[in-house]
Amino acid sequence: MLNQYETVFIMTPVLSDEQMKETVKKFRDYLINKGAEIIFDDCWGMRKFAYPIHKKSTGFYNLIEYKADPSVIRDFEVTFKRDERIMRFLTVKLDKHAIAYNEKKRKKVKEEKSEE
Repeated sequence: MLNQYETVFIMTPVLSDEQMKETVKKFRDYLINKGAEIIFDDCWGMRKFAYPIHKKSTGFYNLIEYKADPSVIRDFEVTFKRDERIMRFLTVKLDKHAIAYNEKKRKKVKEEKSEE
């Protein structure tokens, strides 16, 4: 059975746009190759930290929401740990309420964009 997950990861701020896109693509491709279904992908851009991480005060945030087999998650997280471009990451298994909230939020954003 596939569970729905959300992974937020922070990339080091010294990356170029090209390197950042390449890193995001690497993790998306990893999930797809493992049979996961990508539901939503969002780049939050450069954000300031509340406290320094690895002597840096900013980082590129990215979110991937996907459906995957639970066995994929451990190896996916090991891939994050092995990549020196990743400063932090967090994977959360979504319950039915979180899934409904995310869908409602995406629908609202889509409506706002269509009104413009």
